[in-house]
Amino acid sequence: MLRHLKLTAFADINESLRARWFLIYSLVFGGIVVALFVTGLTESRVMGFTGLSRLLVTYLQITMAILPVFVLLTTVRSVAGDREAGVFEYMLSLPVSLSAWYWGKFFGRLFVVFIPVLGAMILAMAWAALKGSEIPWHSVLFYTGLLLSLAWCFLGIGMLISSFARSSDVAQGVAFIAWLVLLLFLDLILLGLMVQGGMQAESAVVLALANPLQVFRTASMMLFDPQLVLLGPSAYVILDHFSELAYLSYALLYPVFLGSVSALLGFLYFRKSDLP
Repeated sequence: MLRHLKLTAFADINESLRARWFLIYSLVFGGIVVALFVTGLTESRVMGFTGLSRLLVTYLQITMAILPVFVLLTTVRSVAGDREAGVFEYMLSLPVSLSAWYWGKFFGRLFVVFIPVLGAMILAMAWAALKGSEIPWHSVLFYTGLLLSLAWCFLGIGMLISSFARSSDVAQGVAFIAWLVLLLFLDLILLGLMVQGGMQAESAVVLALANPLQVFRTASMMLFDPQLVLLGPSAYVILDHFSELAYLSYALLYPVFLGSVSALLGFLYFRKSDLP
């Protein structure tokens, strides 16, 4: 099974590397970093942060909106698209188990969607080194882990949607709606719900911490703003229940857990469903 899983993963990677979406995907993340350098962002100072730290904070905030939708829209075509193309009939004629094929697609796609993000981080560090700026390795490693966790989360959600959808068009529509709902339920919308509906602050924060996008955003803020001043009054609820280390650990582990559960549910349905 392990051999078949690797072969499936390599096949998915090779297919993705030849696809136009991967070229656009890579250019987007590389272009973001280049644009941030060109605009002189590393020379500005916000809350005492400058250089590479300033760039990484901005890069993560932009990535939070772009990475999930790219991962979702490209991943949902993985299973649903192969079902429409008749790949399953061909696959079932080969000695490849369903589990090897499904998880091979998962890990192959994880590699493909994360490489451009990692490449942009390496480009930022190389530029900072050429400029003689100090590289905050602690922040770089944590942000890299945070981006990997976010990619894993939405990859799992994408595999779940793709397993249930009977066509790639339906899968893409559901994926876009799921991303839009998570994007809307950030601080501003939650604050409006609290004010209008009389929701308890603790309940609103719990709802926010169930949203992987909000978890990612808050964790990226906490590393340079441990008191979460930018988050407003809701920061008191978070800090009363989490220490800084506990919340950062939660931000790394929760999206991975959510993505793993979603991918597993998708696999269980995929295994029992009528594949053709």
